Amino acid sequence: MTLTPLDIHNKEFKTVLRGYDRNEVDEFLDLIIKDLEQIFKESAELKDRNQTLQEQLEHNHDLELTLHNALVVAQETAEEVKASAKREAQLIIREAEMKAERLVDEAIAKVRRMTAELDEMRKQAAVFRSRLVNLLKAQLEMLDSEDWEELESAAGSALD
Repeated sequence: MTLTPLDIHNKEFKTVLRGYDRNEVDEFLDLIIKDLEQIFKESAELKDRNQTLQEQLEHNHDLELTLHNALVVAQETAEEVKASAKREAQLIIREAEMKAERLVDEAIAKVRRMTAELDEMRKQAAVFRSRLVNLLKAQLEMLDSEDWEELESAAGSALD
């Protein structure tokens, strides 16, 4: 199945607890859509250019019946253009692959950073919880102490 920019644009992801930031995902998908549109545009241009070259080659074959020498020159020219187009197409493909690899590497690095941040937040939450539990225990111990009971007795006596 060929993936189009429209497929990426229309893709819906389900929302889960502690999921990724929807805006970051949307921005990343927008970048991918833009890159795919450019790749599709370049591919269409290469197809048009290739079609033109094919038409030139067919024209040269028609001339073979009347001008053998002209055909030899035309074939050499067509071969050079074809080789150049092939080299250019390979270069474009290689550049697109490198760009895609870089985007994947950047995405992996971003996921790792976000995972590290999440781990740090979890650690901080655990420390906060521990401190809160200790504070509450200290408050309960104070309420259970004899000083508190004496204070309640004194307050009760004062009211009587």
